[in-house]
Amino acid sequence: MAGLFGRIRAELSGGDLGDLRMSHVRVLSAVPPDGINVTELARRAGMTKQGCGQFVTYLSGAGHLTTAPDPDDGRVRLVFRSSGGDREIERVYAALARIEDEFAAQVGPRRYATFKKVMAELVQSD
Repeated sequence: MAGLFGRIRAELSGGDLGDLRMSHVRVLSAVPPDGINVTELARRAGMTKQGCGQFVTYLSGAGHLTTAPDPDDGRVRLVFRSSGGDREIERVYAALARIEDEFAAQVGPRRYATFKKVMAELVQSD
């Protein structure tokens, strides 16, 4: 797995990530269009609330996220992807799709589809 992830990181390091790290992408991709509170975002991203809050602060400062008070509870802030964040995620997803196409070409589409299905099952078994 480490070799596979290393290969993916190497492929993305050519500028596809811009100023982001994969951990930033994980947080950005967990933000739904209608927004999310930091506690739920942390759960979805698999990190602590405090760590997620730090990522939100950084990504907001970089223009990838915005925050606003929850209209139902002013003590809670909601997190939204900015249009810039949407563009970054689309760019990263396009790069990942290119990498997946290369992997499928290397091992064959059926074998790669089986690999993806097994990986999805492993993730869901958490």
